[in-house]
Amino acid sequence: MPANLTPQYLKAEEAYKAARTPEEKLACLEEMLKLIPKHKGTEKLQADIKRRIAALRKGEKGKGKASRHDPFRIERAGAGRLVLLGAPNTGKSRLLASMTRAKTEVSPAPFTTQLPVPGMMPFEDVQIQLLDLPPITADYVPPGMMEAVRNSDGILLLADLGSPDAMEQAELAMETCKAHKILLHPPLKPPELPEEASPALRLRPALLLLTKSDLPGAGETREVLEELLGEELPLLALSTETGEGLETFRAKAFEMLDVIRVYSKEPGKPPDMEAPFVLKRGSVVLDLAERIHKDIAANFKFARLWGAVKHDGIQVARDHVLADKDVVEIHA
Repeated sequence: MPANLTPQYLKAEEAYKAARTPEEKLACLEEMLKLIPKHKGTEKLQADIKRRIAALRKGEKGKGKASRHDPFRIERAGAGRLVLLGAPNTGKSRLLASMTRAKTEVSPAPFTTQLPVPGMMPFEDVQIQLLDLPPITADYVPPGMMEAVRNSDGILLLADLGSPDAMEQAELAMETCKAHKILLHPPLKPPELPEEASPALRLRPALLLLTKSDLPGAGETREVLEELLGEELPLLALSTETGEGLETFRAKAFEMLDVIRVYSKEPGKPPDMEAPFVLKRGSVVLDLAERIHKDIAANFKFARLWGAVKHDGIQVARDHVLADKDVVEIHA
């Protein structure tokens, strides 16, 4: 079976070849593993990438106590990871505390968050990892932090509607991404890159969160930001005090991940609707089979599907493209 590698994967591979440090190589390999098409034709390539990742991680551990700890290397969890990026006092920590059970310090004092803080935000039947990052300024970005932004699944930029500097805060977050070769785009609308684009460039979906929408004057500031920045990125006004926009935020966050939920079903039994498999949008039935078990994929015969198709229980082939909330019964 041909590998059918995507242009995005090939660019990530070019970036890996150009990488100089073990940290850069590891980040590129993780990006390659995320982007590589998951099917039988790429199994050996996937295994090779995983082997190289394991070797680099083992090398990091082998350095012993003398090695520098990277505080921004945090284990991924849930359906995907979104990072919170913004200037001091834009409400990152308060939003994380409101949407997750993470223990984070919320304070009006600037620079309260000194290290990344992860939290799990529930959305329907999945969990989304939110990563609160230390604040940025025009003069300072914590060393190594932007690599965590580059390796995220999406970026949440924050601006404080109660601040006279809201526009500057939004522009700072956007310009910081640009300076680190991160090209922001609206969710589900990635741009077409020219062939001469740098292999180090990362495309990431982004959402501009306008916090503290309950404060006096917030409405006028919001209108200005929407007029000046609305064509670049979608904007969403939030208030952790009144709850405005928070449920919409959950749905938008899931949309940013560009994934689908698929439920498995054994023949003659009801489907398991409690723990869906999370797959990238565009995945096919065989991708699900491989996620369940490699032997099921190897012995695949056919599948029955309930959900997006016209007739429940219709028989489908291994290359049938799945939709969100499909129920699949695989016969092997």
